[in-house]
Amino acid sequence: MHRHRILTILTLVLLALVLFVVAELLIIKYNGSDVPTPNIPRGEQVFGSGPALRYVVMGDSTSIGQGADYSQSYAYGSAQHLSQRYTVHLINVGVSGARAKDVLDTQLGKAVAYKPDVVLLGVGANDATHFTSGAAMEQSLQAIIDGLKKANPKLKIVVTGSPAMGSVARFPWPAKQLAGLRERQINTVFTRLDRQDHLTMAPVAAKTGPAFRADPTLFAADNFHPNTRGYALWTPVINDALDSALQSSNTKH
Repeated sequence: MHRHRILTILTLVLLALVLFVVAELLIIKYNGSDVPTPNIPRGEQVFGSGPALRYVVMGDSTSIGQGADYSQSYAYGSAQHLSQRYTVHLINVGVSGARAKDVLDTQLGKAVAYKPDVVLLGVGANDATHFTSGAAMEQSLQAIIDGLKKANPKLKIVVTGSPAMGSVARFPWPAKQLAGLRERQINTVFTRLDRQDHLTMAPVAAKTGPAFRADPTLFAADNFHPNTRGYALWTPVINDALDSALQSSNTKH
């Protein structure tokens, strides 16, 4: 009788856990409406005047400004910022949904072909949500870095790391806490590579995470991507990192 009671309790606990997980997944699935993937220019865009600067943006949906108009994206905004001092030749090879391995497989070759002076790599969020292991993430990122530097040893590489996934409005508790943990794991990898390979970190998670946690209206309709106001917080962080990278640059333009 006692054993039967224990089995009944365990069954009820297991059922409750299953129902809780299902409820979490349903909230994540339906808490927000889809936002379209922007149809961005894939050819070269030229801005400003001054020494020529070939600028390539790589990465995931944030690199193409999903959730806002492309003209309000950090790729476009940072190119405009650089155009105050350079003739910027911008190429964006970012793809919505990309993880680090996707960037390695489908974007690296395109980026190298443009012979950039500076690269902005905005990837990490999808690796966080898809539970890419730290080792696999590091392996892909190292291969991307090595491939870029092999093509141009003087290339400056700026990385955003994962944004503040623990602030994402779409995620309920405790999924939000788990996402925050994954963000920190991913960004630990970026920090290690930053020191090892002399990258420049644009710490969007640390700099903008508190604002997103405090103000869910910074998200687009899907409650996942930043909207125009959200990207407006990211862009200065990225601009500062680009300025820092180029100030120490010995690249001849």
